[in-house]
Parts: sequence; structure tokens; C-alpha cells
Amino acid sequence: MSLSIASLSGWRVHSEPASELENEGMEKIELDELGLQSYTNMHVLFLGFLVILGFIQSQAAVVRYTFVVQETNYTRLCSSKNILTVNGQYPGPTISARRGDTVIVDVINQASQNITIHWHGVKLPRYPWSDGPEFITQCPIQPGSRFSQKIILSDEEGTLWWHAHSDWSRATVHGLLVVSPKIGTTFPFPKPHAEVPIILGDWWKNDIQTVMEDFLRLGGDPAVSDALTVNGQPGDLYNCSRPTTTKVKLDQGKTYMLRMVNAAMNNIMFVAIANHQLTVVGTDGAYTKPLKTNYVTISPGQTIDLLLEANQPRNRYYMAAKFYNSNPSSRFDNTTTTAIFEYNGGSYNSSSTLVLPPLPAFNDRNASANFTSSLRSLASSDHPIDVPLKITRKLLYTLSINTLPCGNNATCQGPRGNRFAASINNVTFDSPRTSILGAYYRGMNGVYGDDFPDNPPFVFNYTANGLNTSLQTPMNGTEVKILKYNDTVELVFQGTNVVSGIDHPMHLHGHSFYVVGSGFGNFDRQRDPLNYNLVDPPLQQTIAVPQNGWTAIRFRANNPGVWFMHCHFERHVSWGMEMVFIVRNGKTADTRILPPPPDMPKC
Repeated sequence: MSLSIASLSGWRVHSEPASELENEGMEKIELDELGLQSYTNMHVLFLGFLVILGFIQSQAAVVRYTFVVQETNYTRLCSSKNILTVNGQYPGPTISARRGDTVIVDVINQASQNITIHWHGVKLPRYPWSDGPEFITQCPIQPGSRFSQKIILSDEEGTLWWHAHSDWSRATVHGLLVVSPKIGTTFPFPKPHAEVPIILGDWWKNDIQTVMEDFLRLGGDPAVSDALTVNGQPGDLYNCSRPTTTKVKLDQGKTYMLRMVNAAMNNIMFVAIANHQLTVVGTDGAYTKPLKTNYVTISPGQTIDLLLEANQPRNRYYMAAKFYNSNPSSRFDNTTTTAIFEYNGGSYNSSSTLVLPPLPAFNDRNASANFTSSLRSLASSDHPIDVPLKITRKLLYTLSINTLPCGNNATCQGPRGNRFAASINNVTFDSPRTSILGAYYRGMNGVYGDDFPDNPPFVFNYTANGLNTSLQTPMNGTEVKILKYNDTVELVFQGTNVVSGIDHPMHLHGHSFYVVGSGFGNFDRQRDPLNYNLVDPPLQQTIAVPQNGWTAIRFRANNPGVWFMHCHFERHVSWGMEMVFIVRNGKTADTRILPPPPDMPKC
């Protein structure tokens, strides 16, 4: 019996959603395609069937999508405007694949502004060329241009997402990236009846580009949004929004998986569903131990997988979400978005009153930190973890809000007439005008420096009140931190009260990390590591560092390339709270950066 591997290796090339692939089977393969037509012995056929089935189940697919970036008119809150979209959709289309697949996305820019797309939570092993952050790994895709981005999935499984990574375009250019288990495997919990996307966001009546430009020009906080949204809809509590409120239909007795992402621009969110408990089973593309909770805290950039048991009387129930804001001097949108979870088979009328679920107070930092610190990796035999125990690089990075002179003898809207800035280890990042990855790969000088500090440049009581204003002025630079291949890194994020303390959802590209500890106040190098969780810490790519507190992460630098790290509050990125890791090549061919694609965008 001979099998044509060439004919099999491309069999599962598809663009269907993964949910539609659940029932894929051998009946879809014609025997003559497999070179089996000459065999009539049923025993041989059966053995061949098993071999082929095992081979197919082990094969990764190539999944292809086309993303057309264009301006589309949308109406919300009684007013219309043109927004940047992918394929005319807001939120954008869901990418569905399976663990280990490769996804090719042909991005075609038919809009009037530059764009880049980031595949948030995908490690892209050895292939940083598709990562997306503007001027970090690529130059933008200019109007009238295109770029085929290859997204290599590895060990991610669960809900991820994609979004624009240039200017503030991600406000409307975003969508889910769902990674299902490989064929022949399943979830580490009973398969849910259905999967429900929950994309949390915010909406401005004004053009988002104008919001960003005014914010940068004036030097203060940005204009707050006019509404929060669930799947692009504000919900019942806003003007002109009730007819389009997001509705989810439930069958009593069934269990549903909510695939949730916080796509909002500048705030952590609290979320709950009236009369229902939720069970967290995953975050950032990795499974967790089941965590039952009455509310969820989710940072911008973070994804969470939740199980909802439809175990209540047949009725209609509000899901509600609102912003958490720990800083009293920071402006924010203090409204609430809603969706309706409606049981099938009930008797409802439009005048029936729905009850909002209880949510923590908008400034309850304990509620935020307690939820986040309760997450634990599943750490099972099928989903093991590998927490680095022997550390080769110890880093301490302060996260600060800063100020800079307004310039041009003008007065800005920041403290004392200055403009706001932000920093990591007192370095405010200056974005270059060409790709750092391209410069590194080609050995170009003058684009970046390699002297990012391992520790803060000076030590002080980071979380004290009334800190001296001399601490507010940062240095500017385009500095990177060089890591050796396979370095084991412990990085402690230390929030500060310079200008004013606030939470910071920190996101690392190209790697997942284990969150081994956190707390309020200043990190104590002798005391706090004694309480690290090295048994089942959650594996994440975005973690909220608590206001005036610290968070310790560990990761192995086993992905050669140029990788961005930044706060996922968009205003803090604009102020400069970002830096870059460069992971050197290893010594073997399979531990080196792959070559760039031929259609990399030009600057």
C-alpha cells in the first residue's frame, strides 16, 4: 500500500470557520485521491483508513483570508460617520483556525491612511515579520498597497484577537482570532452547546483620528468616549440604541462559551450577567483551572474564555460592562453598556424591565486585583506548563506617568501647563521612522540603541505620595534590550506614583509569560519572591499591573526576533510607555529568524 503524501499534506486547506470543521471526516476524501482505488481487501482498507486519519489529524492546515481595509459609514448614538473597517464590518471578521495551523491574511489597504495589523497573542515563532506594530517590525501598509501576512500558530489554543497597530485605528479595526483544538482533540471541559463572541469596545461620535490628533496637540488626557459597546452596539441605556442592542439567545439547560476580548482603548472593564455565575476556563490563548465568579475584570488587549450555564428561569437578563478607573484625576466614560441574554421559550414584551447585574464600584482596585490574581494555569498532563526556575536575567522596570515641557512657548493641558508623557525605567520611547526589525536583520546602524536599562536609573519610594516633581521628567530614546536565545527572564513591573499612579495592562509580543506574583506597594526583592506561585501561574500575554503595585512575570526568550512591549492603554502608548526586546538567534538553523517575505511594506 502506498500513500501519496503530497496529495494528503494539502488536504485540510480551508477558509471555513473552525466550528464548521468539527464534523470533518473521511467521507470528504475520495478514495481515488488517496491512491487507494486499487485495493479491495477490506482489512487493508481499514488499516489504511486508520493511518490516513491519524496523519490528517496531525496535519496543520493553511487557512486564507482577505482583509480589505476601507472606510465605511456607520450610525451610532443618533449620528453617522465614516470609520475604518475590515471588509466593511465593525467589529471586523472572525478568523477561525486550529492549533498549529498557518493563517495567511491578504491585507489590502483601500483606505486613505496607513495601516498595520497585529495578531494579538500569536507568538509567530521565528517569524516577526507579520507581527504588525508600526515601525517596530514593519513600515505601514500605505493606501493602495497590500501585504500578505503569514500567521504561524504554535501552542496557542483558545480566544485571541487581531487589531490595527498604527495610530488609534484599532478603535474600529479589530476582531476575534479563534484557535480551536486540533482535530482528534477537544476542550479540557465538556464541549459547550455554542460559542458566543463578546467584543467589548468604545465609541466616539467624533472621528477617532481627530480625537488622537487633538489629544497629542493639547498634551492632556484624550476626549472620553461617548459610549461603551458590546459587539459594536452601545445597548439599551444610550440614545437611539435600544433596537440594535446585542442579543444572545439561550436554551435552558445548555452551556455556552463566551469568547471575550476587551478591545476598548484606554480602560480596564468590569463585566457581569444578571443572576448568572460565570466560569473562567481560559485567558490569552491558554487554559486555566475553572474559576467561578460573579464578575470579570478584563484589561484592554486581554481575552478570557468563560462558560455560562443557562440554568435560570426562562427570562431576559442583562449583561453589563463598565470601566474601572483607579485614578481620580483621569477622565473616563462612566457609562454602562448592555447586552441581553434571552432564554428561548419565554414570553416577553418590549415593556418588561430588565435588572442590571451588580458590578464593583468604578474605582474598586481590590476587585480588579483580586480577580486577576485568582487566575491559575490548568497545568494538566494534556496542557502542561514550564515555568522557568533558574533565571539568567533579572529585570526591574518602573512604569510611570511623566511630564515634558509643552514647547514653542505654549501651554498644554497637562500638569503645570506641561504635556503628559509616560515611560518605562524613565525612558520615553521615541518611535523611529523605519522598521527596527528591518534595521536589526540587515545590520543597519543609527536606527536604535541597545542600552535599555535593566533597572530604574535611580531608586526612590516608587509608590509614595507627594513625590518630588523633579522625578517627572523622563529621558527620550529608542533603546532596546538585547536577550540571548533561551535566556530565562524574570521581569518585575513596578508601578509608580510619579505624577499619579494608575494600573498598566502590559503586553509582550512574541512570547507568553507566567504571572508568578503581584502585590500593592513597592516590590521587595528579598521578601516577595518567597510567595511566588511557581506551581500553576497563569500563562498570559497581557497583565494588569495594579495601581501603585507590582507584578512579576517569567518567560523563556526562545523566539528570535524583535518584539514590542507596551502598556495597552492607547494614551500611554502615545505618551511613550513602550520598549523593545531583541532576542538573538540561536546556534542552529531552526533557532534563527526566518527570512522576510518579498512583499514587506516599504517606508
